[in-house]
Amino acid sequence: MDSVFEVQRQTHEEIEAFERALYTLLSRPTPTHEQRIQTEHRAAQVLDRISSRAVTLNSIYEDDDRRRAELDAISAPAQQNDLSEFYARLVKVQEHHAKYPDAVPGGFDLELAALVDDFEQEGDEEYDEEDPISLLFSGEEAYGKYVDLYANHIAFTNLKNINKRPGYLQYLDLLALAADGPVHRELPKEIRFAKDYESYIKNLHTYLLSFAKRTMPLSDIDMLQQDETDEFDKQWEAKEIPGWEETAPKANAESGIWCAACQKHYSKQTVYDAHLTSKKHVKAQAKLDESGAAPANPNGTGAATPKPAAAQSSAPSRLRNVAHLTHLITSLLVLLAATLAETKSNVERRFSLTAREREQELIDQAKKPVAPPPAKDGDGPEEEEEERIYNPLKLPLGWDGKPIPYWLYKLHGLGVEYRCEICSGHVYMGRKNFERHFQESRHAFGMRALGLPNTKHFHEITQIEDALSLAEKLKQEGRHEIFEQETMEELEDDEGNVYNRKTYEDLKKQGLI
Repeated sequence: MDSVFEVQRQTHEEIEAFERALYTLLSRPTPTHEQRIQTEHRAAQVLDRISSRAVTLNSIYEDDDRRRAELDAISAPAQQNDLSEFYARLVKVQEHHAKYPDAVPGGFDLELAALVDDFEQEGDEEYDEEDPISLLFSGEEAYGKYVDLYANHIAFTNLKNINKRPGYLQYLDLLALAADGPVHRELPKEIRFAKDYESYIKNLHTYLLSFAKRTMPLSDIDMLQQDETDEFDKQWEAKEIPGWEETAPKANAESGIWCAACQKHYSKQTVYDAHLTSKKHVKAQAKLDESGAAPANPNGTGAATPKPAAAQSSAPSRLRNVAHLTHLITSLLVLLAATLAETKSNVERRFSLTAREREQELIDQAKKPVAPPPAKDGDGPEEEEEERIYNPLKLPLGWDGKPIPYWLYKLHGLGVEYRCEICSGHVYMGRKNFERHFQESRHAFGMRALGLPNTKHFHEITQIEDALSLAEKLKQEGRHEIFEQETMEELEDDEGNVYNRKTYEDLKKQGLI
């Protein structure tokens, strides 16, 4: 058996080595999404090893009896000069090496090198066929960039009694509404209380939880889910869960007026009184009087056979489970809001591609990039200059990160400058950008600072003086229109002659009308 103190010392040393390796991993730049995911997964593995060794170390420190026995065994009095324990331990070490002559020394160093050194060699490759982390994601997820909710979308559209069956983009929009409240709160209760909805919500929670753990390995997703569960329990007990207030079933049977002869509940007194004269009730009442048996009242006064407890509790437990999963899914969707938005943008982009372009995109993704040769001393600046984009005309960059063609630059007139004094002298390149800026916030703020409305009358006006003079002119024209409305009012005399108000009043004063 190894020495307790030696095990403690070795464990402390390993923890410190893992902490240094963790710092080395997290301090490296991760310019791409794939490298960030790889770094976080390697860091999570290092954290798991630190945690396991910390648990082992804590258990050793708590075992006081074992440590005290070890200390007494190696602490012989000075006057005895007893080395028997030392030689006994030396014999054990010699026996161990004789039994395992092929044992590799420094096993811990090899484990640490597998986590750090191998990552340095694989870090430059975006897609590695031997990368185990890439096997965690499907092709649709693209190494954790997007979520793959196609199966959940099909399950959602196949729910019973659903009025609108949204497309995939509309389904993503419905999930994005979780930032404002519980997910699928727009569905009626008869759908959310059904069994097929429970199956759908379970599968959705399972996938989102798995995706969050795979893309955020350094986050304690289980702890976050536990906190959400505790919060849900408090709100459920206080009946504060929105949309699930009336889910608690009644403990007794249906409320209403009970007819012992017909063995039936009636919700209203009038309905109960009306059925007393029916042939069915008279016949059932006569049969009950002849038998003399006690009426079976489920409200507690008769011999009604109650339902099994499991059957009574299945409905409320199922509804509580659905509400709980809905609460957890809402928290996960808020956590994955950015990924959900990126997924929607990617789906919209793929819808705009042709079949040939999609096929070419899959081929490009399947190609493994060639690793660049190792840089020699002094080659760094030269490589950076080669990677710079050659753009002597300073053309705008397109969607692919490359300069747009010069003919397209001339076609859109991007070389023409338009300066707007109202926008604090901002320059807009191209006619399209210039026309668009009149409805943007910068121009609207400048007009508001001048005390003018940003209406269509001021379109194409870029000088402050021109805008103020136009506003004054519009004000004068407005007054003139009011004056014309007053003077252009027409009146008719007794003979049918039509005059405007001013002429009519003048003629009337002269006695001509």
